[in-house]
Amino acid sequence: MSVKSIEKLEKSMVALTITVEAEAFEAAVEKAYRKMRSKINVPGFRPGKAPRKMIESMYGAEVFYNEAVDEALPEAYMNAVVENKLEVVGYPELSLEEVGKDGFTFKALVAVYPEVKLGKYKGISAPKAEVKVSADDVKQRLNEMAERNARLVSVDRKAKKGDITVIDFKGFDDGVAFEGGEGTNHELELGSGSFVPGFEDQIIGMKTGEEKDIDITFPEDYHAELAGKKVVFHVKVNEVKVKELPELDDEFAKDVSEFDTIKELKDDIKAKLTAEREEGAKRAFEDALMAKVAEGIEADVPQAMIDEQAARFVENLKAQIANAGIPFDQYLKMTNTTEAELLKQAGEPAERQVRLNLAMAEIVKVENIEVSDEEIEAEYTTLSEKFGMSVEDVKKYVEVEAIRGQLTNDKAIAVVVDNAKATKPAAKKAEGEEGEKKSAAKKSTKKAEGEEGEKKPAAKKTAKKAEGEEGEKKSAAKKTAKKTAENE
Repeated sequence: MSVKSIEKLEKSMVALTITVEAEAFEAAVEKAYRKMRSKINVPGFRPGKAPRKMIESMYGAEVFYNEAVDEALPEAYMNAVVENKLEVVGYPELSLEEVGKDGFTFKALVAVYPEVKLGKYKGISAPKAEVKVSADDVKQRLNEMAERNARLVSVDRKAKKGDITVIDFKGFDDGVAFEGGEGTNHELELGSGSFVPGFEDQIIGMKTGEEKDIDITFPEDYHAELAGKKVVFHVKVNEVKVKELPELDDEFAKDVSEFDTIKELKDDIKAKLTAEREEGAKRAFEDALMAKVAEGIEADVPQAMIDEQAARFVENLKAQIANAGIPFDQYLKMTNTTEAELLKQAGEPAERQVRLNLAMAEIVKVENIEVSDEEIEAEYTTLSEKFGMSVEDVKKYVEVEAIRGQLTNDKAIAVVVDNAKATKPAAKKAEGEEGEKKSAAKKSTKKAEGEEGEKKPAAKKTAKKAEGEEGEKKSAAKKTAKKTAENE
């Protein structure tokens, strides 16, 4: 094998012209003959027994060429990549230039890891929110705790908004019951918006034991079978319940926490809210800084890297949906979208993520960042405590290189943060600017970013969510093994 030429193209693409010489090609042709001979009929010979020259004389010398090229080309391509120290990205586009008894020549068009030039990454600034926790914030958290510990009490009156109704229902389309439109003793909070628009409003005013038919028109964006259809639900109210909230006193504190007084509970809530918001402000500050660093790099990013990252976002989304117990096909129907559309939507955030990964990798290189074995062991210990697993079990699911990459990128981010300046956030504009509201809403609906998404830099994706049963813990640990900040 020899490389006749290497041509650098735009978007970090490289065109290799590679030749496989006669000797190597002859060996590949011989392999092709041994593989194909049993399938070729030659008069006077049993299947697989005809000499190669006999077959070539009958069908032409090139009878084995295609199979021989398929045999020799992959190894020739990989040898060319290794020999020329190319860091390729994705799969090559291959084309055969010429082939004959003296060998063959082919061209490989492939993306390579781009050259990256860092912009300014030290001394940059970004807004950092000032953390405040008010008495109202504490009260809201207390109220949430009270809601979770509320009792449901039956009442003998007409149902009203906020009540919990226990209902039987069955949906009919032109008098025929439709799939998924039936429930028995279903608890429905009126005003929750959990049912089709208009359904809950028509339950208001009904009493225990009352039955009636409800006319409903499904939204146009509902899944295809029922979108826009007018149907009838027959509903029976079995019970009307109201939430009875506990008093927020010392007895409540003892019931829901390890504290003896409501004051101690409030102090603990304030401390925890402060810690949560400080962590959120810290993450937002880091994200803003790293976004600036990513935007500032000079790199001819190949489309293959973006496509691979977009595919990872969609795969992460699939995993999340599967964990929620929803089949992916059903999810696509519910959201009226396709996998191709999800990939397209993921393109822009994927490009930002790739640029972020490139920026962090370059900082690691420029700053000569390394991670010691002791630091890796310490991280394993941290994960074992977080997951409630032994260090040995964590190591079964989380590879050393995943930990090393995580810690390396954490250090790269720290270089930026430790040399950055925090500024005060700009004053919030008056609400009601419809354009800004729509923009914010649009951003919040992006689904493709998954666990590698934009909310946190890729370097912040160490294994999460240790709550729950052992199976969930192990599943979370397995996810950490995926490269958290792929340098592509």
